Amino acid sequence: MAYLAQQRLALRATVHGLTDEQARAKPSASSLSLGGLIKHAAVCERGWVAGIIANRLPETERDWVTEFQLQEGETLEGILAFYDEVAQETEAIIAEIPDLGQEVPVPPAPWYPKNVKFWSVRWVLLHVIEEISRHGGHADIVRESLDGKTWYELMAAAEGWDDVYAWASREIPLS
Repeated sequence: MAYLAQQRLALRATVHGLTDEQARAKPSASSLSLGGLIKHAAVCERGWVAGIIANRLPETERDWVTEFQLQEGETLEGILAFYDEVAQETEAIIAEIPDLGQEVPVPPAPWYPKNVKFWSVRWVLLHVIEEISRHGGHADIVRESLDGKTWYELMAAAEGWDDVYAWASREIPLS
């Protein structure tokens, strides 16, 4: 769960210091915005964990267009609070599961293999990590297109590092 939390933190860093208007901006060749990417990551994580693993959400039709955009009345602060809520919900649900090998039904979608009916909770968590990481990469590009800032300087600012590249001088244990 720590690795999942780290991926969420990295995605959150991409919006450090932004206004709602900047979080809505689409400065690159794609139609992605930073606020929309965080909103989608939260909706996706909640759908898999609270919805499919825990079966605690009603089945609803997802709107892929609005899911990737901050809508009228949505703010960056509100989306980040929602993401925090989803993270806490995920942690609580996963803590209740004694066996991460437990089967989880694969939802019908054209991008999932038709011959696979179940994945494990472990597989779903890896999928959520992969989803957040993939969109974190998108967010890095969008943020750099927006104002030239990169992940290291954003993490340094978000966490109050004295030296942006101080992490490079750390000794990392190999065991």
